[in-house]
Amino acid sequence: MTDVPRAGWSALTLRVMRSTGWYPERSVPVTRWEEPVRAELGLGMHDAVRRFLTEFGGLSTDEWTPGPIMPQSPFRLDPRVAVADREAFARFKESAGARLYPLGHADSGASRLGMSEDGAVWIGTGDGGAQLLADTGVLALEKLVMERHTDAPLPFVLAGDHLEFPGETVPVGARAGSGARWSAEADWMLRRSGWFPGRSVSTAQWEQVLRENDEGFEANEAARRFLTEFGGLELNTKGPGRTMARSPVRLDPLVAKLDFEIFDFLSEEAGTYLYPIGDAVQANQYLGMAENGAVYFGMDVVELLADTADEALDKLIRGIR
Repeated sequence: MTDVPRAGWSALTLRVMRSTGWYPERSVPVTRWEEPVRAELGLGMHDAVRRFLTEFGGLSTDEWTPGPIMPQSPFRLDPRVAVADREAFARFKESAGARLYPLGHADSGASRLGMSEDGAVWIGTGDGGAQLLADTGVLALEKLVMERHTDAPLPFVLAGDHLEFPGETVPVGARAGSGARWSAEADWMLRRSGWFPGRSVSTAQWEQVLRENDEGFEANEAARRFLTEFGGLELNTKGPGRTMARSPVRLDPLVAKLDFEIFDFLSEEAGTYLYPIGDAVQANQYLGMAENGAVYFGMDVVELLADTADEALDKLIRGIR
């Protein structure tokens, strides 16, 4: 299948749309949206919106965490979001002065999307203030990805052929709080997950439970320092990454409490003792730390993820293998 952008799409918009699950000649049934919207809002689906939803309905980016191909305005193309707040959609439609059919939302839910009978796409809030976004649905997607600057969830900037979180390049000597230990993207995710400079939690309970399950679990100092700062955090990363898909990460050594034999095998394969620090890839990969602070991951086979904990966190959050 050749990746040829739709007329009016940039290369970045094509990458974003392919990452949502769109592909040329995509076609899905629209009854899942047509029936509840008719029943709850009394709106019939016109031909323009039917064509658009057949190709793009159900696609979304609003649950992705910040990454290299994140759109400026995260969106969800699901007309049913209007059913949950029908009064707000009614005000939005009235302010547009056009017969709008709901398309979904943008700006991570802060704005509503609607399409008029001529195929134009409108955007606005439940307080009114509807404005024309684009004359066609295809061009509206281009604007949501490339042009619409909002504060939800983050203001990205164009860097060459992709979008980046401002501050991606951190000046030498910058303080840890501004992202000197890792990328600004990783700093944002860690803080969102509950990390802060100086965070310190006890590792005693984790160590005790692991030893009770198998005496072979003996924490090394590097793992103890790591868990003191990051233990218990859950990084809910989702969406496309730079070289691999991003997935949630649990920094909890107890995920491996019944699997000493697996860690014994991983340690043997790595050539160094590994202590569990969590898991990733939908719990399909364990994370283990060596005495020198290097982080490995694996289940049936083991690979070196990074030489340091900070680098490992950055890779996991940004989707780098």
